[in-house]
Amino acid sequence: MTAQPLPDPFAPARLGPIRPRNRLIKCATFEGMTPDALVTDELIEFHREVAAGGVGINTVAYCAITPGGRTDRHQIWLRPEAVPGLQRLTAAIHAEGSLAAAQIGHAGPVANSVSNRAPALSASRMPAPMGMSLTESPSVDDIAELTKTFATAAKIAVDSGFDALELHNGHNYLLSSFLSPLLNRRKDRYGGSLENRARFPREVAAAVREAVGPDVAIWAKLNMYDGTPRRGPLRGFDVDEACEVARLFEADGHLDAIEPTAGSSLLNPMYLFHGDAPRAEFANAFKGAMRMGLKLGGPVFLKHYPYTDTYLLPLAQQLRQAVTMPLILLGGITDRASIDTAREQGFDFVAMGRALLREPDLPKRIAADASTKSACIHCNLCMPTIYSQTRCPIRTGEVVRTA
Repeated sequence: MTAQPLPDPFAPARLGPIRPRNRLIKCATFEGMTPDALVTDELIEFHREVAAGGVGINTVAYCAITPGGRTDRHQIWLRPEAVPGLQRLTAAIHAEGSLAAAQIGHAGPVANSVSNRAPALSASRMPAPMGMSLTESPSVDDIAELTKTFATAAKIAVDSGFDALELHNGHNYLLSSFLSPLLNRRKDRYGGSLENRARFPREVAAAVREAVGPDVAIWAKLNMYDGTPRRGPLRGFDVDEACEVARLFEADGHLDAIEPTAGSSLLNPMYLFHGDAPRAEFANAFKGAMRMGLKLGGPVFLKHYPYTDTYLLPLAQQLRQAVTMPLILLGGITDRASIDTAREQGFDFVAMGRALLREPDLPKRIAADASTKSACIHCNLCMPTIYSQTRCPIRTGEVVRTA
């Protein structure tokens, strides 16, 4: 029997209850354009340009559920005061033909407690490097309140015009810290077994679905591997456990898709990005002890992983075999060939990040000419710019570099 051709990735598709114009998603990449924790004209223009460039869904990041859930105080947190600006933002995205998604979450141990003037949280007490302090471990009652806060924040996002929500279960943010056996040493019903460690993320997904109803798409960004090597009993979250969590999410029925990701903002951020490790530029983005720490520890903290297209595919294929629900492939999607590879391997949607910082109109140009190649050279100089308006320094002319 001849295999049926896959649908055109640039044709309208369905993701749960929504129908984006194509299967390309602008992934969540913190924009660094909200100095007062509210939408700015710069943020609106940033997303309008990407939407005009042809993606089907444009994800806004990062929308925290509480003031203390931010990596620093300059990020949006979802409260009534943020709604008018968010409505302007989603209207601008919709006007260009794209749907709007909000990445919602709590930064957990990645939060900067000094900047936020609120304690950082994690499954168990641990050092919080951004605030040079120890995290607090929420009680069972605190977890229940946080779950309600996730639901409230999700409703605020939907009231602001977002068509979809991404629940952040990656990079050792709060929900991811509960999943990690390295970071979660709890002895109650939220620690120990994988089912217990997955309880909080599953409760959040259920509460968010109940809050927003059936007409909003919800997907989870889910770590497949924290990037921490096994050392006897000390290990981070890995792909085998990620497959089990994906099965639990699928059985629960609250999510419309999963976006597999990898790496840890605490322990190994470059495992998500691959390509050059801009150690000096990262250190110079900070001041004081953080700058000195990054200068001294850069080679350990910012490892180098060679870039290849679809570099997360080998791990993500294991999730593809574990569940039947839609999956979104992230990591090294730059051209028609990588899009087609993802589709042929069973991924329903693809997510693009750095390539859109270099060329926001790349999707339109790929749709018009399948031979189009991305100009992104994976130098990762965009990464340190999240502290001063996220951008491609090569595109803006700040850096001259060729492949």
